[in-house]
Amino acid sequence: MLFMVIETFKNQDGKAVYRRFRDKGRQMPDGLAFVGSWVQADMGRCFQLMECDDVTLLQRWVAQWSDLIGFEVVPGAARDRAAERRPHPGSAASAGSGPSGRSGRVGSRTIPLRRRG
Repeated sequence: MLFMVIETFKNQDGKAVYRRFRDKGRQMPDGLAFVGSWVQADMGRCFQLMECDDVTLLQRWVAQWSDLIGFEVVPGAARDRAAERRPHPGSAASAGSGPSGRSGRVGSRTIPLRRRG
């Protein structure tokens, strides 16, 4: 499963985070995969895409950094996988509560889908 990890540097101290990263690396447990990351232009937040099958691995990694970083973790699925999970239009399972009448399944949560445009 994919996870969008939104990191907010505590005390706005990104330097402390990058210092630890330089000295110790990502400190990820085996089985947790780093997919990619980017930093907000003002260095206020970092966005990381992580992947694992066991959410406890992600929780262990978050715990190792929680003294320096506040975390928001959003579970998700790749677009092609999400499309495979979505019921076909007209099926009883496709009636949803979202603004477009559709909903998507992510893990055990239902996320309303909105039409673009």
